[in-house]
Amino acid sequence: MKKLTVKVNDSYDILIERGLLDRTGELVKTVLPCKKITLVSDSNVYPIYGEKIKSSLTNEGYEVYTYVFPAGEGSKNTANVIDVVEFMAERGLTREDGVVALGGGVCGDMAGFAAAIYLRGIKFVQIPTTLLSQVDSSVGGKTAVDLPQGKNLCGAFHQPSLVIIDPDVLDTLSRHFFSDGMGEVIKYGCIKSASLFERLEKENAKDFIEDIIYECLDIKRIIVENDEKEHGERALLNFGHTCGHAIEKLWQFETVSHGEAVGIGMVMIAKAGEENGITEKGTADRITAVLEKNHLKTADTHSVAEIVSAMSADKKRTGSGIKLVMLEKIGDSFVKPVTNDELNKIFGVN
Repeated sequence: MKKLTVKVNDSYDILIERGLLDRTGELVKTVLPCKKITLVSDSNVYPIYGEKIKSSLTNEGYEVYTYVFPAGEGSKNTANVIDVVEFMAERGLTREDGVVALGGGVCGDMAGFAAAIYLRGIKFVQIPTTLLSQVDSSVGGKTAVDLPQGKNLCGAFHQPSLVIIDPDVLDTLSRHFFSDGMGEVIKYGCIKSASLFERLEKENAKDFIEDIIYECLDIKRIIVENDEKEHGERALLNFGHTCGHAIEKLWQFETVSHGEAVGIGMVMIAKAGEENGITEKGTADRITAVLEKNHLKTADTHSVAEIVSAMSADKKRTGSGIKLVMLEKIGDSFVKPVTNDELNKIFGVN
């Protein structure tokens, strides 16, 4: 088993091993010594793994209450998160009880946010079942739901007590959802690991997926330990996301998935960086090639002006502008605060 420990105020372990789902109850017991658990999952994941996880938890003596919501980003809203909170209240969960999130990024975000606000915070465990959630969203404590005005605008920092990662679950993913996760994997290579990016250029990701999961999470672990609440370095994890979230918003969080949008965003910001003499020439072409190799989109049908305009509601915007994450070259990233006027200029918008 591979293990990483995220050393924040309430430190926790990330466990990575094939077949680990079979030990769910035993592992959860080490961090949630309670009576009741709310198991939150979605309509895609629960039919595959839900009863197995519920049985494993029940065998350890837990009372398990199951909340299953319709799969998809459209469910990640304030109405549903309040529904989860009321579900827990109706079943009498106390501050000593906990939540287990079984699913992808939407599930982890929503279940984690419900855990953060129920009784001012109860413990939760992440069991990510998509590549995107295994390499990124399950770790770091960002929990949130979407508002009509933008993505992840209503949320809280609430670290999990444990993250259980079983790479075997990736075998049940469609090509689309595997590719979606590769958007975040490519991001990690861009911001911090030229060697990872070069492997992605030369090799098939599925041939070294456990190495990919470990390296991405190790990068994120270090960044989160240095900057838990995103006051500085953690903003680097948003590479491609400022443009990407704007694209998702323009599509009403449908049609273009998160990984696809982030991929398009990475190409946009790399091209803008090259055109402004900030980013090494050829970087955007390298990113484009790796995205295409992994069946991801590299451009959107909305104009650059429309996308830049939609960035105005991004949660990373400040009163005077926005913080862009840019590259000097692959593996070397930095945060560039820009004013509204500078933002338009960087992207060539009049």
